[in-house]
Amino acid sequence: MPDYNSEILQLQAALQYSPNNLPLLHLLANTYFKYQFYTEAEATYKEALLIDPQNKELKLGLAHAFYACNKTDAAHIVVEELLAHQYTAPSLYMLLARLCFAEKDYKNAKENYEIAVSKDKFLADNDFLVEINHAINQNKLAVPMSHNADEVEDEDGFFTEILEKPNINFSDVGGMENVKEEIALKIIHPLRNPDIYKAFGKKIGGGILLYGPPGCGKTHLARATAGEINAAFIAVGINDVLDMWMGNSEKNLHEIFDTARTNAPCVLFFDEVDALGASRSDMRNATNRFLINQFLDELDGVKYNNDGILVLGATNSPWYLDTAFKRPGRFDRLIFVAPPDKIAREKILDILLAEKPIDKVDTKIIAQMTEGFSGADLKAVVDLAIESKIPESIRQNRLVPLNTNDLRQVSAQYKPTTREWLQTARNYALYSNESGSYNDILTYLNLKK
Repeated sequence: MPDYNSEILQLQAALQYSPNNLPLLHLLANTYFKYQFYTEAEATYKEALLIDPQNKELKLGLAHAFYACNKTDAAHIVVEELLAHQYTAPSLYMLLARLCFAEKDYKNAKENYEIAVSKDKFLADNDFLVEINHAINQNKLAVPMSHNADEVEDEDGFFTEILEKPNINFSDVGGMENVKEEIALKIIHPLRNPDIYKAFGKKIGGGILLYGPPGCGKTHLARATAGEINAAFIAVGINDVLDMWMGNSEKNLHEIFDTARTNAPCVLFFDEVDALGASRSDMRNATNRFLINQFLDELDGVKYNNDGILVLGATNSPWYLDTAFKRPGRFDRLIFVAPPDKIAREKILDILLAEKPIDKVDTKIIAQMTEGFSGADLKAVVDLAIESKIPESIRQNRLVPLNTNDLRQVSAQYKPTTREWLQTARNYALYSNESGSYNDILTYLNLKK
């Protein structure tokens, strides 16, 4: 066992000679935390922050110390502050996942856990994931779903799936014309022209894999697809499928597909599908392989009739998906959902600013200067601009409206979250693209292999 007393004493002695040495204070705080002296760690992080109040790593350390000392409210405040300032360290999202879990916000706990692991796979904690999934499933059984959706009950009387009838369509989706047409070929045109498709022996439905940077509207597009044809819509998260008991995950997946078949035409949307269909060659757990085999069996439609079912999968990491999913009859269309173009960004900004107090906002100017921004990035820009107006509104005791300059200032400082993804995607498109699946990325980046 390490001699933590010696390590701590040496750092304390060094600080006697240099009491305002920020790196030494940071190291001492981290050392306290490492050896579970959480109260001392908290005090030392605070001391260091007096020297450098804007140091995000110190604030993250303080948030971890607060959490370890069961000061969850204080930890949450620090985490929210860091997120507001666009700090996106993977461990920050894992801490937020634990905070949400402690507050019984299991859905957000799961979402933040997935973000953390997608950024750093070494943060994966299977025991914690099982806890989250178990809590979600227990909560699902204990609390009835929204009465605004169609309720489908299993034979035990529990609601097993929620069918939506979205009230949006393609007109509510800015840009993405090529993507819309690809989707239309699979389900919209067949439903409107059944005789033509029947003559050519083409079925209604199939599988499409949407991939691209996070926050670019893949989920919104899937919901709009269902609204375009007045079809049922089922959004499936991994928590709806995964179960801690052997065989239950496969059963859940089969019931979801059965619900879609019963309510065809139906759009079945799997968000973060790579979490359910990761490459089997990288798996050590046979249970996960069984789930993938079940998924492939459901997609094939050999045992079951999938006519009228459009299966949309969305992923930020298509390179991690098992290659078997990309074969004909499964997710045989791989569509790149790029960051919105200028026209789409302008429409997104118009939607985001609707019913907000604004004064002469020229969204064309903001759209022009936000190249590469995702829809989520644009929302963050608007939110940050609004936050800058709230203190002024309070001081003047009136609503001070947003103007073009407010949005311009925030846009100039904000770094789009798509950059990191595009750099990773660029490497795959250049060096791991034998089948040409990622040629759309090369086109978007103006690169030639």
